[in-house]
Amino acid sequence: MMTRFKSLDIFRGFTLAAMILVNNPGNYHHVFPPLEHSIWHGCTFTDLIFPFFLFAVGNAMAFSLKNSDQLAPTRYWNKILKRTIILFLLGLFLNIFPFAEWNSLHQLEWIPFAKYRYFGVLQRIAICYFSTAMILYYFRAKGAAVISIFLLLLYWLICYYGNPADPYSLEGWFGTTLDIRIFGASHLYHGEGTAFDPEDVWSVFPAISQTIFGYITGKYIIQKLTGKSELMNLFVVGLVFILVGYLWSFAFPINKKIWTSSYCVFTTGIAISFLGILIYLIEFQNIRGIFYTVFDDFGRNTLFIYCLSGLIPTICSFILIGDKHQNLWNFSYHFLFDGWHNQQLSSALFALLFVALNWLIAYYLRKKKIYIKI
Repeated sequence: MMTRFKSLDIFRGFTLAAMILVNNPGNYHHVFPPLEHSIWHGCTFTDLIFPFFLFAVGNAMAFSLKNSDQLAPTRYWNKILKRTIILFLLGLFLNIFPFAEWNSLHQLEWIPFAKYRYFGVLQRIAICYFSTAMILYYFRAKGAAVISIFLLLLYWLICYYGNPADPYSLEGWFGTTLDIRIFGASHLYHGEGTAFDPEDVWSVFPAISQTIFGYITGKYIIQKLTGKSELMNLFVVGLVFILVGYLWSFAFPINKKIWTSSYCVFTTGIAISFLGILIYLIEFQNIRGIFYTVFDDFGRNTLFIYCLSGLIPTICSFILIGDKHQNLWNFSYHFLFDGWHNQQLSSALFALLFVALNWLIAYYLRKKKIYIKI
């Protein structure tokens, strides 16, 4: 039985580093295809990152909640609610910070409440964390496994019957119509050129299943994984998930933006397989190196570094310099990479430099033994 699971920190740290990389290109018009989300259906490297995060959340819950049956109900729910509320509020804060924006005349204007986006990455993690904790509390692991499958099938049916004529397109997906009616178009994400939020409350059902799958994987590692035969079982499960997700995609396309059930199963399989590789290399072969150190540092203060990596570009984009036609973020990119002919490469290198900056902060925190958790 494994009492310490270092691979989880590395898995989580790798996922955070990858998220910072894909979120911060130097030029959004010049990005290598794997570092972009799929336009609609499909799955790129970038499309793996958020599912990996949710899988890691579930995995960590298997460790943090393994003695939860010994806690009084009040203490258990206080713990769960505290983390849920903090995560959700942090997500809202990142959405609306710095509470003002420059208008076309380069004058500051307060962002009106009508433009506040309710949903986001941390909000989804908060909902999945709370929902998984609630399901586990009342139904335990076996019941949670059944519920996770039920949620995947239920979401498939809702998507299809929500608009049978065109169920899986940007315009036809049922969730957007409900989001606009309930929350209003101005409170949704507009990155697709229209009011559509990929982190809304409807597509959260498969995301909850993904978190549960992460929990079950972590529980298996805690209770069963003692040697290479159990690790091989993990690989087999991962490959089965990948195959099932792929085959399901012929009926229910793999799609990150509406978080289809096939996407959940497919990316969970990749997460299980990748985690299995890390377990083999780190726990069984005891391999260490520079990447181990970097991802370990990221994995120790994941939430803090994630928030910081979102705040720094926002602050830099808020600071206008020179003739006010350029902000500090864009100026930094052009200062470093103006004249480069391969703009995709320069854009990726700028993102890597930003990853390195965040790692230096994570490294400093580790050296000072500062671990910021909720």
